[in-house]
Amino acid sequence: MDILMNGVGLVLNFETILVILAASLFGIFVGAVPGLTATMAVALLVPLTFYMDTIPAIAAIVTTSAMAIFAGDIPGTYLNIPGTPASAAYVGESYALAKKGRAREALGINLVCSVFGGIFGTIILIVVAQSLAEVALKFSAFEYFWLAVLGLSCSIFISVGSRTKAFLSLLFGILLSTVGLDMMSGAPRFTFGVPDLMAGINFIPVMIGMFALNELMSYYGSKSEKKTISVVDKDSVFHNVPGHIKRYWRNMVRGSSIGTLIGALPGAGADIAAWISYGVGKGRSKDSAKYGTGNVEGIVDASSANNSGISGAWVPALVFGIPGDSITAIVIGVLYMKGMNPGPTIFMDGSGLIYALFIVFILANLMMLPIGYMAIRLSKLFILTPSRVLMPIILCFCIVGAFAINNSVVDIWLMLIVGLVAYLLAVNDFPMAPAILGLVLGSVVENNFMSAMLRTGGDLTSFFARPISAGLGVAVILLWCSPLLIKAYRYQKQKTERASL
Repeated sequence: MDILMNGVGLVLNFETILVILAASLFGIFVGAVPGLTATMAVALLVPLTFYMDTIPAIAAIVTTSAMAIFAGDIPGTYLNIPGTPASAAYVGESYALAKKGRAREALGINLVCSVFGGIFGTIILIVVAQSLAEVALKFSAFEYFWLAVLGLSCSIFISVGSRTKAFLSLLFGILLSTVGLDMMSGAPRFTFGVPDLMAGINFIPVMIGMFALNELMSYYGSKSEKKTISVVDKDSVFHNVPGHIKRYWRNMVRGSSIGTLIGALPGAGADIAAWISYGVGKGRSKDSAKYGTGNVEGIVDASSANNSGISGAWVPALVFGIPGDSITAIVIGVLYMKGMNPGPTIFMDGSGLIYALFIVFILANLMMLPIGYMAIRLSKLFILTPSRVLMPIILCFCIVGAFAINNSVVDIWLMLIVGLVAYLLAVNDFPMAPAILGLVLGSVVENNFMSAMLRTGGDLTSFFARPISAGLGVAVILLWCSPLLIKAYRYQKQKTERASL
């Protein structure tokens, strides 16, 4: 109890509360600007943490990342441009609701689900941190291969429209993931003699090109002089939220659980958690046909998962010093710098630092409610601002966001080229989401497959030799076969009904 009270004392002081408030505003701003990411926001904070104590420094990072993930929903809802990668999974649902005049309703349920998911993930982190980390450590190349294949498969099944076009879009993303040095031979692939491409194609410029630049081209290519979204200003942000929570509370719990589990796997992250939760939700929904048309259920599934995924990523980071995502990779460096070495001994420290960290998580997520509400109330500026003024500003932020990752002009050209290709695909009704996931997971599939083959001498049965790997493999195969199984079931059912007549 004394250690817990020490932790409370470390958090509930003027400096830490002020840092949390300032980080909240900073995270909201960065997340709401298309092209800027939560990772970039955290990276910008690192120099400032040199001048802070341990708890305020970590509080700034935790709060900024949580706020930025939620704020990414704002441009996604109004402009169909996700502010952060984690918002891409359900940007279509939010934008479709906004076009129906329900933008604030979409953002309201986004906010509540984000807060719930963040607190849920934190509670899991507190209660079963070590157990979850031990499970994640049991994952080898075999398990990561199947997990990545499952994510790629979900990208096809959750897409609206033709699955053939979704598959071709996925192949385009996987093609982009092959650019760089081959892991086996070290030979450059598809780099065209450009040194900057040796390390592969960066995800951020591609995301900016596929979503933001594509939307800009669609706007300027439209014959309509003015694009607006119907927003009823007198609508309350939280008016319909209780009804949605009552109806979809199981989706909130399921999405938060999936987000925490996926987030605890090193390298997975909030964006993959959101995609998988969205896919699982669509597969289990009674109204799966409504997904992609402005369905609140899809928003509940994914927005609960992305914030809980942030908390889940801290499990391997804190307990074993293994980063769960790019944000916790930065955090580990800050922890070492502050003398708070991540590992099992961190829970044996009698100073209360670990309890202070848990309290910061809960406080940051609770702070999201009032700050997020104010951001939603002000978000109509996206509509009130004339498009001819807003679009060039967004283009500037896109260029800055693409350049700032590596300080490379090549990334700007990459953004422009991918944006043009994405526009041509979009006008022909090809979905963008599978291409993004193909880029993210393509290298994961290849690297883990080759690593497993080297380890086993090319024995493919080894992918089913381990219990967890076998379970994931069976799940993937069942997912692939599900259309045929459903079709066979319906045929047999119709045949039985005809025979009974």
